[in-house]
Amino acid sequence: MVTETDAAASAALDRAAAAFEGGRIQMGIDELSVALRGFTDAGDVRRSAVACARLGLAFEAFVGNRAAARVWFGRADRLLRDVPDCLEQGWVAIAGLGCDVDDPSELRARAGLALDRARRFGDVDLEAKALADGGLACVQAGEVADGMLMLDEAIALWCGPAGDRDAASMGVCSFFTACYYSAEFDRASHWVDDLRRVGLIGAAPGSQIFLRSHCSAVQATALIELGRWGEAESLLTSSLAEFEGCMPIPSWHPAIALADLRIRQGLLADAEALLVGKDAHMQALLPLARLHLARGDVALALATASRGLRMVGSDRLRGVELLALVAEGELAASRVEAARDACDQLMERAHGLDVPRLRAKACRAQALVLAASGDLAEAIRTMEIALDAVRVGLPVLRVELFVGLVGLHEQAGNRAAATVEAARATSVLAGLDVALPASERALLERFARTTRPTGTTASLTREGAVWSVSCEGVRSRLPATKGLRYLAELVRAPGVERHVLDLVDVVEGVVIDGPDRHRLGDAGELLDAVARRDYRRRIEQLRTEIEDALDHGADARAEALQQECDELVGHLAAAFGLAGRSRTASSAAERARLNVTRSVRTAVARIGADLPAAGSVLDRRIRTGLYCAFEPAAEDQVRWIVHS
Repeated sequence: MVTETDAAASAALDRAAAAFEGGRIQMGIDELSVALRGFTDAGDVRRSAVACARLGLAFEAFVGNRAAARVWFGRADRLLRDVPDCLEQGWVAIAGLGCDVDDPSELRARAGLALDRARRFGDVDLEAKALADGGLACVQAGEVADGMLMLDEAIALWCGPAGDRDAASMGVCSFFTACYYSAEFDRASHWVDDLRRVGLIGAAPGSQIFLRSHCSAVQATALIELGRWGEAESLLTSSLAEFEGCMPIPSWHPAIALADLRIRQGLLADAEALLVGKDAHMQALLPLARLHLARGDVALALATASRGLRMVGSDRLRGVELLALVAEGELAASRVEAARDACDQLMERAHGLDVPRLRAKACRAQALVLAASGDLAEAIRTMEIALDAVRVGLPVLRVELFVGLVGLHEQAGNRAAATVEAARATSVLAGLDVALPASERALLERFARTTRPTGTTASLTREGAVWSVSCEGVRSRLPATKGLRYLAELVRAPGVERHVLDLVDVVEGVVIDGPDRHRLGDAGELLDAVARRDYRRRIEQLRTEIEDALDHGADARAEALQQECDELVGHLAAAFGLAGRSRTASSAAERARLNVTRSVRTAVARIGADLPAAGSVLDRRIRTGLYCAFEPAAEDQVRWIVHS
């Protein structure tokens, strides 16, 4: 018999679902709390557990508070621990998003329990969700073929008899995540039309737009790998705008994919703005670690990657990428033995893995470690093995490997072989819409230039406390001002946009052994380059401490640490004009724009006074503002270069 209390609690549960579907997160949490109190008062342990599990999902997926989510998931598990086998145990086991369960061994165990309950009690909706999460776990563990078959079966059920929209949206998210990490882009495209037909993907607020944005992120990732960066950028920016235009919460999957593209483009401040506040979740950790490494903050990159490795446990796919980054970071810090250890772990995870992209990345990392160890012949052979793994498709990765070969041949003194590989890289690049880092572009130019540039060459050369500027036999020595250093950063990477905060970080950043706690918490919008680095390091430290506290059952400490972390994330977001705050005159970005513009224009004027023709090119081609760039044109009679 259904009591009045049960009916009221059930109605609150329905209202919560409707609130979340419309993006009204706090209302949804409030209604779940009402439902939980009602089921508890009625003595309904099973439905109380379901309400707890849904609160865990809300805090994890919508609020980003892993500490609170763990508390609610743990309570749901405890409520059902001594209950006879029932369907609710299955739903609680896989209540969260499969892609938010970091360790695939845990996800596999939970999905296995849910699948057992689903088939014993005849619940096709639970069966489909269990198949999706179990398939994702298999893929992450390296069993790609078996995992994808399970995911295909789950999608088929949602396109047929399974009708639970909430479970379907979470399961399809697991499917897209598996396609993303295993580079099964064609498989994702195969199911998109069917998912649209049954209304799981669309433009409506809630699960439809969420899955549509996730699908766009996977499609854009494929475009990035294919070297169609302009198309990928257009798709991701429109997906972001579409999502945030109908949902009152920040976009997730397209924001992370766009951040990855921005890192590749060298737009590091843009990437950080997209990732701020998302670093509690595994999907954002790899691009975040790449961002720190691109900035030269090796210690922070390694700390972020190490946290990721701890979170993913036995995950082979994400483990390979994280360990490759660790090896690269250790090499950047000249710790060859540590890089070799990371590479040994990497090759162990990659052994037998049927994902060509990851096999190639593993071999590339091994080649770099071999080169650093002095075994250039074996390094070259290993880099060639990496190229063999991606003979078809993935042209951006092929260019990266070709460039690696050019560098190895140059180190070995084999100019002829370097020239051949540079020509191959240049040939592939000709059909791509990508931007190479300045160092890689310079390496190819040393070996693949077919025609000498016409006109005159002007150069900027750092000589201790001064800069030497020369052109056509005229040489001028200028003091090493910030403006000249900003200018040199732009000229050494022609065509690459740089956010002013990136320039400030490079020129004014100070390497710090640890955060100065006295500077944190009250800097607000006035964050300078040093303070932003303090914040990044303290946030990473807090993330690790939160994981430690949760692992040891110290829930209260985890909550306190989470609160401090959220406050710091808010301050860091404000520096980029995020979280609904505009870039006011006092913001870090605006102050940097004014200072960098003034300094660069002063430096250009000083150069123009001594070298009028060369200076006039800089005056026309240097673009300043929030984004700065040096944009030379083919008709320029003076070609600028920088000697470090």
